[in-house]
Amino acid sequence: MSDETPVCSAKGCRADAVWVLAWNNPKIHTPERRKTWLACEEHREHLSQFLGVRGFLKDVVLLKEWEASA
Repeated sequence: MSDETPVCSAKGCRADAVWVLAWNNPKIHTPERRKTWLACEEHREHLSQFLGVRGFLKDVVLLKEWEASA
């Protein structure tokens, strides 16, 4: 990972990311594939709901835990 602090994936947000939202679209991704969005505290719930209502959200993990398991 680069030295730059990861930022939230919410449109227009430049806050530091705290969470990783792991997801996939079952219509185009294999079941084990995980794409990720990053979220700050403020946008975690909104982004989780966006992915959740579509059935895409698989996991929400603290960024530091995600990086440690990589």
